[in-house]
Amino acid sequence: MHKFSLFILTFSFFLTKASAQTWEVGVFGGSSAYMGDINPVNPLKVKNIAFGGQFKRNFNPYWSLKLGYMHGKLEAYDSESKNQAQRDRNLSFYSNIDELSLQAEFNFFKYVPSLSEKRYTPYLFAGVAGFLFEPKTKLLGDEYLLRHMWTEGQEPQNTYKNYAVSVPYGAGVKYNISGQWSLIGEIGYRTAFTDYIDDVSKTYPLIESDPTGERRLLSDPSFFRKLPDGSTAYNYLFINHPGMQRGDFRKKDTYMFVGLTLTFTFISDKCPLAL
Repeated sequence: MHKFSLFILTFSFFLTKASAQTWEVGVFGGSSAYMGDINPVNPLKVKNIAFGGQFKRNFNPYWSLKLGYMHGKLEAYDSESKNQAQRDRNLSFYSNIDELSLQAEFNFFKYVPSLSEKRYTPYLFAGVAGFLFEPKTKLLGDEYLLRHMWTEGQEPQNTYKNYAVSVPYGAGVKYNISGQWSLIGEIGYRTAFTDYIDDVSKTYPLIESDPTGERRLLSDPSFFRKLPDGSTAYNYLFINHPGMQRGDFRKKDTYMFVGLTLTFTFISDKCPLAL
């Protein structure tokens, strides 16, 4: 009974303090990028437009909780690598990505748009997210959904899912441009709990039944690798064999969003956050 009373008092205190909190809404525009088996070394290889939106609850001038949505496109091509072994492997993918996340933010300085002494603050954030993806590629002009081609020998009933959980984390700077409007620059990485964003993870499979030859070619497109002199002619010969390593040894892919967010903060005239 004592513990229950303590819970009621704590919850009542939270509701009382909640009236001092502010809401914030914003829109994001920027770029998305991917790092994984096909782009193993360049964490800032951004090339596609991304957009999103957010709703935020500011508990005080330092701590916030944000619900955010992001949409972007991820892609990578072995043919663009500086590494000859990757160019010979010749894998590629592209995929839209849709993410819903819940993130906690911490401001280094006291920050309330139009009310706090400082007009800017750096901040850190971390949270949890769920996202959808669907890796695709093109072969001889036709588009294929790689998840349904079982390119690493998966059984159809045991192929990887097109959704996963990730951990967003990053940093940014908030600047009060005018009144209750803020402009926020942010870079945020996501560690994904899947290694199949790019459809590449383990080894080349032994494909015994492949009437059209599509599965073998999608699993091992080294058949179409360019000649060493860079000419447009191709070596029509497979260089990989079942059991050889197809991806790298890291068990998780990563992706990121970088860009600007424009937000508006709803502030009550009696808001204690200004104190």
